[in-house]
Amino acid sequence: MQFLRDRILIGPVSIHYYALIIVSGAILAVYLAAKIAKANDDNEDYLWDMFPWLLAAGVIGARIWHILTPPDSMVAVGMDTAYYLTHPLDALNIKNGGLGIPGGVIGGLAALIIYSKKRKLDFRKWADYIAPGLALAQAIGRWGNFINQELYGAPTDLPWKIFIEPAYRIAGFTEVAYYHPLFLYESLYNLANMGILIWISRAFKGKLKPGDVILSYAVIYPAGRFLLEFLRLDASSVFSLNINQATMGIIAIVSLAVLIWRHRKS
Repeated sequence: MQFLRDRILIGPVSIHYYALIIVSGAILAVYLAAKIAKANDDNEDYLWDMFPWLLAAGVIGARIWHILTPPDSMVAVGMDTAYYLTHPLDALNIKNGGLGIPGGVIGGLAALIIYSKKRKLDFRKWADYIAPGLALAQAIGRWGNFINQELYGAPTDLPWKIFIEPAYRIAGFTEVAYYHPLFLYESLYNLANMGILIWISRAFKGKLKPGDVILSYAVIYPAGRFLLEFLRLDASSVFSLNINQATMGIIAIVSLAVLIWRHRKS
């Protein structure tokens, strides 16, 4: 067995830390969701039953999002959407990253909708159970970006700056060594989001409607992601628009409007 910077080698088998981190985060997310379901007198076994489907759909959705909205640094070297569509093996290769969270959330929710209909479950209620775990999975998953030396922010001299090796620096910043640990900011923000969602589900238990917790997630996470995108050097541009930032802003506003409308009488 050999331990490298980004993977473990066991004979001819290569296990990437990025994949281990993603799977670990997903398992802990389901564990938390199962605990919440049990506390609400629901069958936690449903969570473990749907777990493989949610994970697979989430990874597929995240990869599709990345393929459709590659970061500018990849587009600059020719790895744009057209490239992926003509190189299917590269499109399937996620061992070095390339997963977009918006697509992952969309894919996971789509799988949950299908599963809920099949099992005759209330999608909104089970989405509420999953929401804090989703934030936890994102908090853990962002450390995969640290392993791959990606998702770093603008150059900085702050005490918590991180060093990025020259091979992982984007064009125009090859001589700059230290950057904002953007992955860490988002990881901590997601942990805070998880705590807030758990608090909301407990503090307002008698006043919440099914779907309120997942809607709260859809306000809190996109709002933070929108602000963090200002620090990001390698945005995903579509028609000169930061598509991730724009999407997050729209989702946050729409979700907040829906929450207010649902509780307008109270």
